Amino acid sequence: MIVIDTEHVDLTTPTGSMRTHIVRPAAPGRYPGIMLFSEIFQVTAPIRRTALQLAGHGYVVAVPEVYHEYEPAGTVLKYDQEGSDRGNALKTTKPVQAYDDDARAVLAHLAAREDCTGRLGVMGICMGGHLAFRAAMNPEVLGTVCFYATDIHKGGLGEGMRDNSMARAGEIKGELLMVWGRQDPHIPTEGRMKVLERLNEVGTRLNWHEVNGAHAFLRDEGVRYDPELANSMFGLALDLFHRSIAVGA
Repeated sequence: MIVIDTEHVDLTTPTGSMRTHIVRPAAPGRYPGIMLFSEIFQVTAPIRRTALQLAGHGYVVAVPEVYHEYEPAGTVLKYDQEGSDRGNALKTTKPVQAYDDDARAVLAHLAAREDCTGRLGVMGICMGGHLAFRAAMNPEVLGTVCFYATDIHKGGLGEGMRDNSMARAGEIKGELLMVWGRQDPHIPTEGRMKVLERLNEVGTRLNWHEVNGAHAFLRDEGVRYDPELANSMFGLALDLFHRSIAVGA
């Protein structure tokens, strides 16, 4: 049995202090690091449980509060219409550069920790999947998992909704796993195919999985949760991290 420790650190970014939640095995030692990006609702109970699962497999997990410039530290948006409206509004208010700066701050923190091996991966869910995709452009990221990453196909992230994620896809050098729900209205078939075509064009080390699931099928709360799909796709994520950042750790 692996016992888990939790804490938080407040990291310095160009746009202010960013509360970042750390979940790690309690046993002394050095572990690979994973940056976990949340949905638009920040660090909810399902996101915490996802971090606990990752840590339980032998990883130091860092979960930043993505809207730290706009909400007090510790703010969690509810899974309701008000929370969705607030999260979606902030998603296209915050500049893309600020998201990228946040990612680099967390990666630097993980790399500098005495309990981290310095081998780094990233995982993200929904908007967090898009943030993970961008974080994968950092050369120190060896493996990345994106669950139903929104807005990549239409460049809709950040202030002005004109991100350059597709244009910069060739900068992703580590191994990449993209997981999609075929019944997800936020990323239609034509959108997924645009992303796939681009990743093939630039020669990404790519694993691509589409399942018969809705948006948020991984979230273990609410009517769209599909535990069978969540379990199997989470297993693929662990497989990627084990071979990309845990081997040789």
